[in-house]
Amino acid sequence: MDRAAVDTKIRSLIEPFNKKGVTIEEDTTFQNDLEFDSLTVMDFVAEIEDEFDIIISMNQQAEIETYGQLVDAVTKLQAD
Repeated sequence: MDRAAVDTKIRSLIEPFNKKGVTIEEDTTFQNDLEFDSLTVMDFVAEIEDEFDIIISMNQQAEIETYGQLVDAVTKLQAD
């Protein structure tokens, strides 16, 4: 799956979690812009892992701060 397809799918998965209706950009942050708490992050990551059949390690999660970084990480994990 190419990056554009991953981006489109993640955008659909993030909708229920985007309670404030923030416009999702490459540099949108999960903590500051979307105000995700740790439980929301865990639920969102579980959705992504299920949808793409991947595992995002805790170390990887800690490094992902923006939407663009998430799309890149999922695209890379899909390719491995």
